[in-house]
Amino acid sequence: MSKKVVIIGSGFSSLSASCYLAKAGFEVDVYEKNQTVGGRARQLVRKGFTFDIGPSWYWMPDIFERFFNDFGKSTSDYYELDKLSPAYKIFFSDDVITIGDSMDKICEEFERIEPGSSEYLRSFIAKAQENYDIAINKIVYRPGLSPFELVTKDTALRVDQFFKTISGQVRKQFKNPKLISTLEFPVLFLGAKPSKTPSFYSFMNYADFGLGTWHPRGGMYRIIEGMKALAEELGVKIHTGQAVEKILVEDGKAKGIEVNQKIIPADFVLTGADYHHSETLLEPRYRQYSEEYWNGKTFAPSSLLFYVGFDKKLKNIEHHNLFFDTDFERHAEEIYDRPQWPTEPLFYVNFPSVTDPTMAPDGCETGFFLVPIAPDLEDTPELREQYFDIVLKRLEQRTDQSIENNIIFKESFCVNDFKEQYNSYKGNAYGMANTLMQTAFLRPGLKSKKVKDLYFTGQLTVPGPGVPPSLISGKLVSELIAQKK
Repeated sequence: MSKKVVIIGSGFSSLSASCYLAKAGFEVDVYEKNQTVGGRARQLVRKGFTFDIGPSWYWMPDIFERFFNDFGKSTSDYYELDKLSPAYKIFFSDDVITIGDSMDKICEEFERIEPGSSEYLRSFIAKAQENYDIAINKIVYRPGLSPFELVTKDTALRVDQFFKTISGQVRKQFKNPKLISTLEFPVLFLGAKPSKTPSFYSFMNYADFGLGTWHPRGGMYRIIEGMKALAEELGVKIHTGQAVEKILVEDGKAKGIEVNQKIIPADFVLTGADYHHSETLLEPRYRQYSEEYWNGKTFAPSSLLFYVGFDKKLKNIEHHNLFFDTDFERHAEEIYDRPQWPTEPLFYVNFPSVTDPTMAPDGCETGFFLVPIAPDLEDTPELREQYFDIVLKRLEQRTDQSIENNIIFKESFCVNDFKEQYNSYKGNAYGMANTLMQTAFLRPGLKSKKVKDLYFTGQLTVPGPGVPPSLISGKLVSELIAQKK
């Protein structure tokens, strides 16, 4: 008789794990508190406009392809991909940098900004590619059970890169502040300041410039729909609108979950919900990490998000747009060092309808605005409106157009919503930052140290934040469970 696994949450890592576990012969049931699957990667549809509520960048296409290949499938069986050209624009106060869809185009843009810099860039990206190959093939697919997982011939030769920072490496070779910001940007996906991120993580620069930026037609939610379809093909049962109230433990062993005061027995419990919240579903004596532990960790930012429908096509924009026209360092300090609402925020705007007409009605534009902010800030309607006015005016100024009167509707999402809808610790948006002391085996474990047959997955554990790492996290934890079959 098949052993049963119940999974809490239906984000990328949970769906990934459910597929691998079903393939391994387990009976798998997924319980999701919200009405739709996807966790933080849900979708909002209003008046013909389609918004990805959470992740909007498709990087590392090889990781997605590898996931579906593991089941004899391909990404193309579930969604169509387009490579963005250009990948994105970065708006500065006095210039705009356009990141093309090839190294030649990117080098040409670097030369325009800083003559001679393309030679350094090619060398930098070549080393970043080597790091990417090592990270993907020899590190990130390991479960973080031991520090010896990091010890290989390749990592031994690069041990200094774990103690130097991305910021130091970039600033050693590039002098122009715009190019520095451009090269430091990708590690922000890891949730920490570039000055706190090991230089080995330059592999994110290769993911950016080397592998390119892609878009699934119809939005990032197409990936979730594909994973859900695959899971159900494999026999996974998915239950939405089912908030888990308790993880049941008997004689030190996970025995199931309680949902709506109903007991769901299981041989294994796997939670892809927020790690901190997941432990609150246990009696205190079974929790691995104290409140002091969580409070002492460096968390990735939260976000103030706006989903805006415009009644016309906008000009001078691309699919992805970064507004770095204020002080990068000051905003970073106001997230990590002196948590407060930013004085002059950097922000990001995604206009998917620029390249994908299915995302907005004819002649209209879909706009997704994101302002990175410190977790656990005060969150009020007045503050949200104040910052929407700030970013909208900056967008109008930098793109030389008036759009305020062309807004059909807008909705917002911020700290309080992350807490309420995702049980997110302090309302963080991306999980725990990948700093040196929060990497690999130093992250919260995939396997409970106090409760037998209780496991965790997702962006707070191994290998870290982001969509591709979440896919990998699901695979890693499923392999640990399968060893117990």
